[in-house]
Amino acid sequence: MVKFGTGGWRAVIADGFTRDNVSQLARAICRKMKSEGVADKGVCIGYDRRFLSAEATYWAAEVFAFEKVPCRIIDKAAPTPLIMFTVKKMELPYGLALTASHNPAIYNGVKVFTAGGRDADETVTDVLESYINELANEPVGRVDYEKALQSGAVTIINPINEYIDSIIGFLDMGAIRNRGLKVALDPMYGVSQTSLQTILMTARCDVDVIHDRHDTLFGGKLPTPNIDTLKSLTSFVVDHRRDIGIATDGDADRLGVINEKGRFLHPNDILVLLYYYLVKYKGWSGPAVRNIATTHLLDKVAESFGQKCYEVPVGFKHVSSKMQEVDAVIGGESSGGLTVRGHISGKDGIYAAALLCEMMAVTNKNLATILEDITNEFGDHQMAECDYSFSVEKKWELMRTIFEEKKLPDFPHEIEKVSYLDGCKVYFKNGWIIVRFSGTEPLLRIFCEMSDINEARKCCEMVRDFLGL
Repeated sequence: MVKFGTGGWRAVIADGFTRDNVSQLARAICRKMKSEGVADKGVCIGYDRRFLSAEATYWAAEVFAFEKVPCRIIDKAAPTPLIMFTVKKMELPYGLALTASHNPAIYNGVKVFTAGGRDADETVTDVLESYINELANEPVGRVDYEKALQSGAVTIINPINEYIDSIIGFLDMGAIRNRGLKVALDPMYGVSQTSLQTILMTARCDVDVIHDRHDTLFGGKLPTPNIDTLKSLTSFVVDHRRDIGIATDGDADRLGVINEKGRFLHPNDILVLLYYYLVKYKGWSGPAVRNIATTHLLDKVAESFGQKCYEVPVGFKHVSSKMQEVDAVIGGESSGGLTVRGHISGKDGIYAAALLCEMMAVTNKNLATILEDITNEFGDHQMAECDYSFSVEKKWELMRTIFEEKKLPDFPHEIEKVSYLDGCKVYFKNGWIIVRFSGTEPLLRIFCEMSDINEARKCCEMVRDFLGL
């Protein structure tokens, strides 16, 4: 069964992620395209370095060939933002990325993109799921992959140079060249190295790379750039005196950063840093967009520039949709994904990383100094995060307590309002806390932001104890 979450469809390999399910999803996309009269325009497919990603691309291509929908496959493993860029550049109605992004190595999945290179929203994925259910008992037609290539039903493309040149065109390459930055890059065994290393070396940065080999087990760690998974990068930055350490997740749409002092910068910090830089130093104007579990420091920075920060549910499709609606400068999530106006509508860890290097060059300041400037002006904002797994029975108990009975712990803070836009978010006078179910993994997530990290942790513990986790 194919069921979409906040970041596409993801499932355990050989359990939910199977050739049959991938094929059924491809057929559903074909049927939707035919109903919309855009089947002749075709699709583009890319894949990451996960186990079975390349093979699953061929499975899908065989179905597109049978359904007579032109299929273009990106040559070699590709970053997800490159696939989105290609959908936009080639003016295609749909595109697919074979990836499970930052999920554990036992997962794989598919991200679906619509015209303009945007994440498919619920209206699209609901229709795809209905097609899959409706056609579940009908055999899926396929054309052998090699025959599809020979007939031209499937073609190979290589748009990476256009993608790289597009990002270079947005950057102040002269400023970066003059700064002579020393960069440590950790692609986390994923797909960012070629693009990001090329961009940075073109700007004459000194680039060292770790964890660059092809490893479908991601070195035994989650391919997500956080404080626990980037210890090797941290050591490298400190030991080799790098100006910045950059890490990207498995499909390169998320970003993690280590500053010159060996400190992990939370994605909240990165989002605020880039918005602050684009408006204050580059003279851009416009609001910001964040999801409901992302720092309110962004709101304060936006307000200082006479702008508004818009809050949306979790899922980058909500961020990109609101960005387009209000012509926002930047949009992002506390999970490490962000995008900037004028580029693609989805997350791009490669462009964000390059823009951070530009910021350091233009301001002639290191990351710690710029962040200190912001903290001194707007106050300290500290976030605590906790994830909890649960049984099926416990999930229904949690849902009843949180969403039906709407019970809350007796917080020692004055409550201004409670929102159920996405999960349960409690707004305090001096901070906030949210409890929500993950849309990509079987986890309950708790985020709390306060001016003091110990206070934030205490609030998380109160929720944990209250829910019996």
